[in-house]
Amino acid sequence: MNAPAAIPARVLAVVAPVIVAGAGAVGLAAYRYAEVPRSASDLAALFGLLASMALAERFPVPVEGVSAGGVTLGFVFSVSSIILLGWPAGVLVAAGGPTFTHLLQRRPLLRVAYNGSMFALSALAAGIAVGHVHGDSTAILVARVGLCGFLYYWVVNLVLISAVLAADSDRSFFTIARENIAQTTAPFAFMASSALTLIVLWQRYPALSIALVGPLLAIALYQRSTFKAIRAMRLALTDPLTGLGNHRSFHERLQRELVVAEEEGASLALCLVDFDDLKSVNDRFGHPVGDLVLGQVASRLRQGGEAFRLGGDEFAVLLPRQDERQATAVARSIVERVAALDVEGVGPVTVSAGVATYPMQGSGRDELIRLADSALYWAKKDGKNRVRAYAAEAILRADLEELTDTPDRAARYRAAESLAKAVDEREAYTGSHSQRVGEYSALIARRLGADDPGIELTRLAGSLHDLGKLAIPEEVLRKPSTLSDAERLMLERHPQIGFKMLESLGVQPVAEWVLHHHERWDGAGYPNRLAGDQIPLAARIIFVADAYDAMTSERAYRGPLTQQDALAELERCSGTQFDPTVVKALADELRTSHEPDAVLAS
Repeated sequence: MNAPAAIPARVLAVVAPVIVAGAGAVGLAAYRYAEVPRSASDLAALFGLLASMALAERFPVPVEGVSAGGVTLGFVFSVSSIILLGWPAGVLVAAGGPTFTHLLQRRPLLRVAYNGSMFALSALAAGIAVGHVHGDSTAILVARVGLCGFLYYWVVNLVLISAVLAADSDRSFFTIARENIAQTTAPFAFMASSALTLIVLWQRYPALSIALVGPLLAIALYQRSTFKAIRAMRLALTDPLTGLGNHRSFHERLQRELVVAEEEGASLALCLVDFDDLKSVNDRFGHPVGDLVLGQVASRLRQGGEAFRLGGDEFAVLLPRQDERQATAVARSIVERVAALDVEGVGPVTVSAGVATYPMQGSGRDELIRLADSALYWAKKDGKNRVRAYAAEAILRADLEELTDTPDRAARYRAAESLAKAVDEREAYTGSHSQRVGEYSALIARRLGADDPGIELTRLAGSLHDLGKLAIPEEVLRKPSTLSDAERLMLERHPQIGFKMLESLGVQPVAEWVLHHHERWDGAGYPNRLAGDQIPLAARIIFVADAYDAMTSERAYRGPLTQQDALAELERCSGTQFDPTVVKALADELRTSHEPDAVLAS
């Protein structure tokens, strides 16, 4: 806006008449003020209010939702000068202060002229109107201040601001006016009361009224610093590209919503959304276009619920007090809205979504995220551009297929981890028992000299050792008292069930190791009563790892043993239940590390 030629005609149609009229108002005000002889105190009052106005314009007060620098306390000094010194002085203060400050800040000349003219016309209209309200009572003074403030800002100023913004943005004048009223009514009402205070103090103790300027400007500066701190805090919780909450904000919000849901006995649904093939968009059109697409996708997510960007092309939507059916419907509407997008030059884009619900499925933050992620993975694998709600059986089938269908080792282990967690959900252990058994098994295998592929296969088998328990009733798995003979026999079938599930998919030798992981060194185990070296080494390793983790884990019916006590029990049963070599390998590994958590982290 440095030259008129750069301004659209529709904007100039608004700006030019206002500038002409404003210049006329300033000229008229200067003439009327100068034609009356003024004392030194009158000139000092004018200069003091003019300087205060300029200073207020230098430090605008940020207001939530107002993007153009905020609002200023200049309103206080404009209204005060109109009431105290008359409309000519009011016009000079209202127009002169901002013009002086904005010129020093090197703002575009056309904008400076428009703003100064707008303030001049506001002060002229308000000053002429209040000049017809006479009287010395308190009520009359309040009425004059109220009328002045109303005409100055809520009529002339607001109309002229909304008009130029509407012309510049092609938005509706009335929409912009409503937004401005909603955003600024409270601060301007506060400033009107401050103007009344300044006027009363000026009329009674002129010298002391100057002291009020300091606190008013201090308020402005304090508000600026507070607003900056709040904005910095918000930026720390906001994704800069999309304006959605970021990863940190998501986890904090999810935890709070879970607490509320638990207290109210309400449901909470989590929808994870993932962009389909964003990499191809970035590769074909560049990252700026990819960022544009992400921004448009984010706008569709906002329409579904409280949305977050977790990173890259991953998003989350929280749906408090919605059950699985309602949440799935919302997720489907998000997917459909995104599919309806037709980004210029890119064409249609799609997303996939997975839904999990508290308390019917996940019971905690991490668990709910994991289940929603499993459902999302299923939606992606099932063809993309679709929604899947978490269903244990369907996810299990998909994970089993993933375990065998892909040569990608990382994908296989991800599928195995998902299967292991599905088992652990139904057990009475605390945390990820199957994963820990896999880690302990890998540590023992490494200590015994296995090569890297052997170590990883042992880890995989350890994490899947209880896969067959998915077919065992949960009330049996979680029963705190002694099992009946029938229940014990049912539980002892889980190695064969796990073997059949894995064998049918060709997962060998893992299937065989799972089958024999409850065989005892003395031959008294199950299912085949193998003994000694007849038992595959990996199965012997898993048996020891499983027993150790069971003893050191919190259970519903007892507390955990210490590492020392658990190792002592393993050594006591070494040579009967357990392979002595395997027990020694685990003991050496743990005693070397001193801390079990450190071993697992390595």
